[in-house]
Amino acid sequence: QVHLVEFGGGLVQAGDSLRLSCVVSGDTLDYYVIGWFRQAPGKEREGVSCIGGVGFTTGYADSVKGRFTISRNNAKNTVYLQMNNLNPAGTAVYYCTLASSPYSCTSTNDLIAGRYDDWGQGTQVTVSS
Repeated sequence: QVHLVEFGGGLVQAGDSLRLSCVVSGDTLDYYVIGWFRQAPGKEREGVSCIGGVGFTTGYADSVKGRFTISRNNAKNTVYLQMNNLNPAGTAVYYCTLASSPYSCTSTNDLIAGRYDDWGQGTQVTVSS
């Protein structure tokens, strides 16, 4: 049973940075596609970023391109989401998720929640103006 736990959320001001971590246990991370999604109050869950298991390809939502960077350290079974220049629209619960199938991860179009099988409990990010 794969288990994902997110760390690093908090309350920041607009323009600040945060780094989220997702620690995976129960299996090695090596070949899985990992995604970050977020859900703001009253809104649907939306894809933020993903990173492939082979080649470490990445995909980002248009709203975060140039500000967020996803990375992974397979030796530590951890995936990171570096979030710079945060704005209040980034206020949401951020979820880490894992896809068991070898889906692609190269663009915004690959951020499809239905592809992912296991989800963390989420971490709250609040950005004040």
